Amino acid sequence: MNLLKNAVIFFAFVIVSISISAQRIKINDGNLSALKSEKTINVEFTYDNMKVGKFDKEDDYLSTKKEEYNKKEPGRGDNWAKAWVSDRGFRFEPKFNELFEKYSELSIKKDSKYTLIFHTTFTEPGFNVGVWKKNAEINGEVRIVETANHSNVIAKISVEKVPGRSFWGGDYDTGERIAECYADGGKALGKFIKDKSK
Repeated sequence: MNLLKNAVIFFAFVIVSISISAQRIKINDGNLSALKSEKTINVEFTYDNMKVGKFDKEDDYLSTKKEEYNKKEPGRGDNWAKAWVSDRGFRFEPKFNELFEKYSELSIKKDSKYTLIFHTTFTEPGFNVGVWKKNAEINGEVRIVETANHSNVIAKISVEKVPGRSFWGGDYDTGERIAECYADGGKALGKFIKDKSK
């Protein structure tokens, strides 16, 4: 029994290590020195032209899944499509903000001198069918801009392969899996900005 328990712990550790090492954040342009003396930052999110899974257009993904779910149960697809959009404001963004504030040590305030714009470019929703699962994942482009003049870009950052997973079986719901991506993304980006703005 101890051998089995140790094996499970070892494989869980390996999976976490692989997921963490796979996530990549880098500055593509500019630098974060302007944030050195800042205590607050504004945060905004955009999702336009986002690819989803194997679909180049989010609308194609939504219409396909909505039709698929409605065939199984009338109305289920319509409700799923509404949740796909509403989850952004209710689940994804709050998770990101909570962990970003904690790890960047910057408070999120609308009237801050600088704004972080997190643009999600790709979402892999993943799946969990009990015996087989695929973790969710997101990619994003981040711009740090002057709040009063968004065309004044301080830095451009790429965020790739941000994983979303739950070890406690709560990730049967698409929104839950993707919310974990934003939680991990907020934590990693918060740490990154804190480190690079010194």
